[in-house]
Amino acid sequence: MEDGGVLVRFAGPRLANAQDDLLPVRLRRGGRVLGGSLSWETPQALGSLTADGPFRDLRLPNDVTVTRQVLAEPDGALGERTWATLTDGTPLVTGARRGKGAIVLFHVTADSSWSNLPLSGTFVEMLRSVIALADTAALAEEAPTSGAPVRAGQASLPPARLLDGFGAFQPAGPLARPLPSDYSGRASAEHPPGFYGPPDGLVAVNALLPADRLAPLDLAPLGGTIEPLRATEPRDLRGPLLIAVMLLLLLDAIAVLFLAGGLSRLGRRRAVATGLLMGAIALGAAVAMPSGAMAQPRKAGDSFALDATTQTRLGYVVTGNAEADEVSRAGLGGLATFLGQRTALQAGEPMGVDIARDELSFFPLLYWPILPSTPMPSPAALARVNAFMKQGGTVIFDTRDALEAAGPNAPLTPAARRLREILSALDVPELEPVPRDHVLTKAFYLLKDFPGRFTGSSTWVEALPAVRDGDDRPARAGDGVSPVIITGNDLAGAWAVTPAGDPMLPLTPGEPRQREMAFRTGVNIAMYVLTGNYKADQVHVPALLERLGQ
Repeated sequence: MEDGGVLVRFAGPRLANAQDDLLPVRLRRGGRVLGGSLSWETPQALGSLTADGPFRDLRLPNDVTVTRQVLAEPDGALGERTWATLTDGTPLVTGARRGKGAIVLFHVTADSSWSNLPLSGTFVEMLRSVIALADTAALAEEAPTSGAPVRAGQASLPPARLLDGFGAFQPAGPLARPLPSDYSGRASAEHPPGFYGPPDGLVAVNALLPADRLAPLDLAPLGGTIEPLRATEPRDLRGPLLIAVMLLLLLDAIAVLFLAGGLSRLGRRRAVATGLLMGAIALGAAVAMPSGAMAQPRKAGDSFALDATTQTRLGYVVTGNAEADEVSRAGLGGLATFLGQRTALQAGEPMGVDIARDELSFFPLLYWPILPSTPMPSPAALARVNAFMKQGGTVIFDTRDALEAAGPNAPLTPAARRLREILSALDVPELEPVPRDHVLTKAFYLLKDFPGRFTGSSTWVEALPAVRDGDDRPARAGDGVSPVIITGNDLAGAWAVTPAGDPMLPLTPGEPRQREMAFRTGVNIAMYVLTGNYKADQVHVPALLERLGQ
């Protein structure tokens, strides 16, 4: 307290009888109890807050009652040390300065046995006002900051939430120092970037000041050549290696002839001619070996096939709308990154697919955004989509109209009308909203709904067989993956990220975990499509556990 600390004390059964000078006022022995000798007929309410005390800005509550308290001995200093009183004028909170700090006494207990004050919101505001009495001058003098020295008596702001190296808010650590109230510098090791002060008066400290400008790193003193990072192209070494092998084979043959005496029997000239002939044969074989530069040019279809099959990739249907196609590409790219962070799947960059021309069987999943302006595909293109679904592929039809189609009596949206026209030309099985026990709800994460950029739209999949009586299966749809998934929540819009990794589009309604749940929806769909219905085998877990117990 001598250095600026504040001591907060609460009353108790033995406080008035204790020989203690760490109190703001002298106390009477005993105290007053409802129904006792110094009793009230009814519990007392909070009467007033002194105009010159720390609680002067608080609103007087009408729901606080006191059934027991410790009484202060009346003296000349009691009035100026009383900060809150009951309706009968007796002190409820008293305080006094001690050195640079203060002593504060609540004349009731810290729990609800004597009063319901600790259960009220006013109690929290009182404690905040008491904490504000602390004088941090001594602390500031011991540890001056690098930005600006703290003057004696200057108020400081405690760190509330600070940014870590990844730009995420974290609780303040032990190394962060209180911030002077007039601090205007940039963040430092003592004052990391973040928020300082009480919740109702936060002060931001940024890593850079508005006038700061980031200059590129000057590498001229190094005297080196600066070039952009380029991907190294593979070199075909088959030709040079074959020449080297042939030459080594020739040398080996000559060495064998020499050791066996064959060169002396052939004669000098014939030996030289034989060596030259063998060298010519080796050189001719090496030249005849096709190299990368002389190979047949790769066809466009071959390039597409190689790109699609060298790595697991998610595909999206190219609609011709540049904005929609960019969102689809960025969305599936963001989902691929999320899959790499959360699962063992390392998916490649997504690829746009022309359903009328490109081979669809290379992709386990196709994302097809349906726009009102989407042209009706040709019968040949729809036949290719039909074959893709029958061979095990899955198509996500996303109408992105959850906001327009909100409500059970909402009219059919243009995108939904276009989807109906497309589905009428496809061999689509009977559909139903995703049941609560469907494998899609537990393929990787446990999900109850499947949000995207929007929420509220039902997700439709192939209808499951009816549940038999007594069939208590934790997961169904164990015979195959649904070839069709239909939603209107704009999944790719929630997955889409910029090259810097920031979300590309805002969410509606923008709940705190909506984007996380949208990514989890994408993970479940990807795992459902890639691994099938292995989660349906959970039905055997009880039997296996029973056997293990036996």
